[in-house]
Amino acid sequence: MKRRAVPGESFDAALDELARALAAVQEPERMRAFLEDLCTPAELEAMSDRWRVVPLLLQGVPYREIHDRTAVSVTTIGRVARTLERGAGGYAVAVDALGDRLERA
Repeated sequence: MKRRAVPGESFDAALDELARALAAVQEPERMRAFLEDLCTPAELEAMSDRWRVVPLLLQGVPYREIHDRTAVSVTTIGRVARTLERGAGGYAVAVDALGDRLERA
C-alpha cells in the first residue's frame, strides 16, 4: 500500500486518530456502519476473513482444516498465525476483550 505524505501530518498521527475513532464507537451495529463507510467491500472481506480464522488458530485447528471450513486461503491463514505469534499484540487484545464472547467456529 502506498503511503502518501500529507503536509503537517505523519502516518502515525493519522493512524492514532483512526484508532481513537474506532475506540469511540462501542456498539457493534454502529461500528459496522462506520466500517462499511470507511472500507471497501474487498477490505471488509479481507479483515473479516482474518478475524474468522483467529479462534480456529487459537484452538490449534490445522491450516488445511481452517481453509476447508472457512474458504480462507492457506496463505492468509499463515499470515494471521504469524501475526498472532509475532505481531503488535492487537489480536490478543481483541481476544482478551471479547473473552467468552469470542465466536468459536
